[in-house]
Amino acid sequence: FSLNLAADCNAVFKALQPIFQEQGMTETVHNWEDHGYLVTYIKKNGSFANLRIHPHGLVLVDLQSYNDDIRGREEVDQLLNKVEERMKESFHGNIKRVKRLPAILRGGVIDRYWPTADGRLVEYDIDEVVYDEDSPFQNIKILHSKQFGNILILSGDVNLAESDLAYTQAIMGSGKEDYTGKEVLILGGGDGGILYEIVKLKPKMVTMVASNIDQMVIDGCKKHMRKTCGDVLDNLKGECYQVLIEDCIPVLKRYAKEGRMFDYVINDLTAVPISTSPEEDSTWEFLRLILDLSMKVLKQDGKYFTQGNCVNLTDALTLYEEQLSRLYCPVEFSKETVCVPSYMELWVFYTIWKKQTGI
Repeated sequence: FSLNLAADCNAVFKALQPIFQEQGMTETVHNWEDHGYLVTYIKKNGSFANLRIHPHGLVLVDLQSYNDDIRGREEVDQLLNKVEERMKESFHGNIKRVKRLPAILRGGVIDRYWPTADGRLVEYDIDEVVYDEDSPFQNIKILHSKQFGNILILSGDVNLAESDLAYTQAIMGSGKEDYTGKEVLILGGGDGGILYEIVKLKPKMVTMVASNIDQMVIDGCKKHMRKTCGDVLDNLKGECYQVLIEDCIPVLKRYAKEGRMFDYVINDLTAVPISTSPEEDSTWEFLRLILDLSMKVLKQDGKYFTQGNCVNLTDALTLYEEQLSRLYCPVEFSKETVCVPSYMELWVFYTIWKKQTGI
């Protein structure tokens, strides 16, 4: 409750006290002269409520209950309804805003809460744990969402959902490129989405190489993310593609030494780091190494596609763009912002190409 005027802490406390006492809850009152009241109410079954009354006019009620059945949720709603009715009766002319948040379910078998890239907490409509395994490199989860389908989550980071064709299309150039007869290198992409979409476009050859040797990601996705990857992960070699379960850095170095060149390099390894200290952060160092090696295997008229990060992380994106001026060869870039459904935020994608010098 947000009040228009400063709160009479004692008046609020006295108005709400009977509601909790009717529930047979034990009361403990903390009263600070300049900082209002904190009142805790504890029920015999372990449920409890915190009533925090701030003198400047903010009244907070936090109710926690172990009950997760329908009856338990109904009891919580009934109690909060009574609190809201009593506040409106007692302070109807002084209430500016009433805000009730949905219940947060803690410690459940199914974890529905995942942070966005810019640190906001999102509750997903997860109703099933489809896959949950630890590889030598990371935790791999595939969770089912009612609206987004199966979602791949790697070490707590939402990677891709079956709903996220917009991500795949954006990191391939948003339908503006002709992949027919072209040589394509995909870095990462273990969910198989990029590979599946490019193979449809009749390239000469697509080589996909993982960031590390994590066969378990591919195994999980080919079984549980088939709306994303189709059948391309069923075999590591196809008519116009091959999947290498190797560390991408030695592969890139080998290709550069051999003089092998690609029309397109698509980096789906990692997002732009959030850290604002690129000189000290190992992820930035890895990102710069990948960029330099990729430019060495990119044809002079080729294009390099990659994800950036969410549009709100402007400092991190600016730092990334500054790194582009430090590569071994001069480059130019463009970017676009795309809404990725399961991310629930706008995401920035980059197109980078070698700067043409001379005529």
